[in-house]
Amino acid sequence: MAFFDLIHTDSCSAARAGVVHTDHGDIMTPIFMPVGTVGTVKGVQRRELEDDIKAQIILGNTYHLFLRPGTEILHQAGGLHRFEGWNRPILTDSGGFQVFSLTDIRKMTEEGVQFSSHIDGRKLMFTPENVMDIEREIGADIMMAFDECCPGTADRQYATSSMQRTHRWLDRCIKRFDETPDLYGYKQHLFPIVQGCVYKDLRQDAAKHLRDLDRDGYAIGGLAVGEPTETMYEMIEVVNDILPENKPRYLMGVGTPWNLLEGIERGVDMFDCVMPTRNGRNGMIFTQNGVMNMRNKKWENDFTELDPCGTSHVDHEYTRAYVRHLIHAQEMLGLELLSIHNLAFYLWLVGEARKHILAGDFKAWKDDITPRLMQRM
Repeated sequence: MAFFDLIHTDSCSAARAGVVHTDHGDIMTPIFMPVGTVGTVKGVQRRELEDDIKAQIILGNTYHLFLRPGTEILHQAGGLHRFEGWNRPILTDSGGFQVFSLTDIRKMTEEGVQFSSHIDGRKLMFTPENVMDIEREIGADIMMAFDECCPGTADRQYATSSMQRTHRWLDRCIKRFDETPDLYGYKQHLFPIVQGCVYKDLRQDAAKHLRDLDRDGYAIGGLAVGEPTETMYEMIEVVNDILPENKPRYLMGVGTPWNLLEGIERGVDMFDCVMPTRNGRNGMIFTQNGVMNMRNKKWENDFTELDPCGTSHVDHEYTRAYVRHLIHAQEMLGLELLSIHNLAFYLWLVGEARKHILAGDFKAWKDDITPRLMQRM
């Protein structure tokens, strides 16, 4: 069986519907992946992820899981799936974004990146080789190659040097990945990451280089890191014009509901972002009719359902006034409810996108719903 089956492409755009096959289950694309940084999606229990949110795949963060609980504990547990009791697919990032965000406490060399733990200050080292080993031990179904996440504001000279270093590190990642066995009795897959900042020719060079490596799938990194939104969309188009059609494409760390739809229109299959849970914890929810700030006084005596058009139990069992009260009282339940709502909404949105791709009217549906998603209620 192929790792990815492309089922249908929209006639009016590059939007695609497909299926990613893993040993922990199939993933219907386009898909949004909730972020479970340290072995948990913040404020959300497993049964809610499975039954209410209907998550098909979640993320784990290599940097944070390496620091705690550590790969020794994860290995003893039989991998992250067994450690957290999640029986569906898991994707791990490479930890590159977290390491490179530690600007003041890391040192980068050709060998890798030396950094200080943000927890206890320990001096640690990430190399392409040991990141592959760490991701193997975490037990991800889909592993990311170790890369340098170049800032969106980088000049051309730095962006070129960064991309070239990412490619040299990728060669080492592939060598290590290919010479080490899958752990825990199931197949693990490696995705290279396309870098190149905001420079069209660099993105093209990177996409061609990675395409020729013929791996199971490809990630697009280094976007939504400071560059204008329209530039991000342009870079997605540039890259997806080159990446093979028969492999899944994963846009890392993006974004708002309308960002997802714009990415899908340009041929992206997989997304992740902390926004649904982070914004939920700050009192903001996304709906089909716009964005709601649940801290606003306008909801104080609004006893209607949180979201009459919503898809989770939260939307119909709790009123806006009650949820606003929980947020202002700083009750943990409020943060949990809004996180569940937002994640369920994101999964609903990509599921609807898939339906409309298959029905042949994605572009018209996307153009109709996007302005409504972006308005403030």
